[in-house]
Amino acid sequence: MQYKWTVLANTSLGGLMASINATIVMISLPAIFDGLKVSPLSSYGFTFLLWILMGYMIVTASFLVSFGRLSDLHGRKRFYSLGFVIFAAASIALSFVPSGSGYTGALWIVILRLVQAVGGGFIMVNGVALLTDAFPDNERGKALGINQVAFVAGSFIGLVAGGVLASIDFHLIFIVNVPIAIAGALWSIYYLKEEKTTKVVHMDYLGNILLSAGLILITLAFTYALVPSGGSSLGWSSPFVIGALVAGLALIALFIPVEFRHREPMFNLRLFKIHLFSFGNVALLFNSMARGAVMFLVIIWLQGIYLPLHGVPISQTPFWAGIYTLPLMLGVVATGPISGYLTDRMGPKNGPRFFSTMGLVINAIGIAFLAFLKPDFNLLAFVSALLLIGIGSGFFSAPNTKSIMDSLPTLERGAGNGVRTTFANIGSLISTALFFTIAITLFAATFPGVMYSNARAAGLPAGISEQLSAIPASSMLFSSFLGINPIKGYISQYNASELSGVSPAALANVTSDEFVPRVVAQPFISGLQIAFYISVLLLAIAAIISFLR
Repeated sequence: MQYKWTVLANTSLGGLMASINATIVMISLPAIFDGLKVSPLSSYGFTFLLWILMGYMIVTASFLVSFGRLSDLHGRKRFYSLGFVIFAAASIALSFVPSGSGYTGALWIVILRLVQAVGGGFIMVNGVALLTDAFPDNERGKALGINQVAFVAGSFIGLVAGGVLASIDFHLIFIVNVPIAIAGALWSIYYLKEEKTTKVVHMDYLGNILLSAGLILITLAFTYALVPSGGSSLGWSSPFVIGALVAGLALIALFIPVEFRHREPMFNLRLFKIHLFSFGNVALLFNSMARGAVMFLVIIWLQGIYLPLHGVPISQTPFWAGIYTLPLMLGVVATGPISGYLTDRMGPKNGPRFFSTMGLVINAIGIAFLAFLKPDFNLLAFVSALLLIGIGSGFFSAPNTKSIMDSLPTLERGAGNGVRTTFANIGSLISTALFFTIAITLFAATFPGVMYSNARAAGLPAGISEQLSAIPASSMLFSSFLGINPIKGYISQYNASELSGVSPAALANVTSDEFVPRVVAQPFISGLQIAFYISVLLLAIAAIISFLR
């Protein structure tokens, strides 16, 4: 086998593992909460939920440029292989977190996920750089397209495998990646070549500290903006969030002049003068801002509302949510390699611009379709929308990545790919903070009235109905996603005399698995539609930027 195909196969394995890990954890959150015996209704439980979802992304968003530069200087193969080893070790440790260990176990899962993210970061930042080094320009798009298929296939495998394994034991979702990580480590150590630089360069410690610290503060601000604070359903007014955001932006602002003055900067900011590099990254940023949270919002829609209302048992909703998102994967698999191949044929000037821009437009059309769907949607319309989003993603990703990586000098590819991946991760974090802020704000505005009217219609007294309508909106929304009916806990607090006027039929109704999804459906969809409209607008901006490259 030619060396370039060895690199493609190994980096595709790394992408497969990383994408399985991302979606298998997301889809298995109900089983993790249940296995640890952590209540999502508590403030600690909600914070734990956010850290499981966003902690991995915080590490990869904050350190990838540093990881890339470190790899450029000391060997991409070395740190790529180390990434597999770290990932495997963290995954094994995660599988030993005891069931029923409560918040202590939750803390260990968060910490070990952060360690796992370090390994994943080394794999992410070096995989595309190794692939770019191994393939000639006229075959690079095809290779990136095939690599993208592996990543998307892993996303779908994670959704389905999570639905199956989590129903057995949540520890299995961490074990499943261990054989892949071990195989990837041994394969890369023994078969990949080390591309060493002959130039002796010293590490830019100040630049690394300023950039990493700034990105950490910014990502923490976006994360804690979603935590209720001071009686508000969100934390945007929290002094910590405001302070972290301001301090993070200040450090990034300080990083720029420091890098321009440094003789051997961590990252050569003058590379942003290259149109293909700068415009490709900005298009990627807007694409990530538009789509970063969309898939999770769709999973909440399916798992917390649509499937329970269609008679799917709570224990099976993660599996069926994965099945319902299959059209998205099929769209990417169908168009990813084709777009990469045709980009190579059209050449570096026209190929990336045409296919990336077309992909963004198709993506926008698919999300616009989702925005017009009702909570109890027509299945054919839903499948068609996801298929369009998948096709658009397939057309955008490989050509845009090729455009960015082709523009970089060989010795800057690790750090340059770190910038590319950081733009994607920062965009996803902004997307999560922005869209969840919109969804929760609009949900909180309409939920109390909807809950009160539904509780009264079910036969509950006015006093109990008022108390149920006062349940925090974010807790109610994520309880629905996690398959928990918080009303059961509230009803159990009342004694027999207080419930004497309530019929058994009414109690059975409000504590059933369908009651909460029915109540949250319309308030959630109202916020979701606004988020989808903003996503379409951001994709339109990304398409314009992509065309202007």
